[in-house]
Amino acid sequence: MAKVRGAVVIDTEACKGCDLCVVACPTDVLKLSEQVNAKGYNPAYPANHDACTACTICALVCPDMCITVYQLKPEKAHD
Repeated sequence: MAKVRGAVVIDTEACKGCDLCVVACPTDVLKLSEQVNAKGYNPAYPANHDACTACTICALVCPDMCITVYQLKPEKAHD
């Protein structure tokens, strides 16, 4: 069976950089940016897309609901 992969999309302008998603991520996908958004916060961003398993823990702990997680279709093996 193929490994489940995910994609994390973060609304960086809504993110206040609370770090909850970074700490909660079991596969260390997320990091806080060194750049600030329009509100002066360092938003989270997906630094390691390939490690995402689409578990959605990051989206569940986000108090501002600015994280969306997509489950990617597994690639078919080429014979």
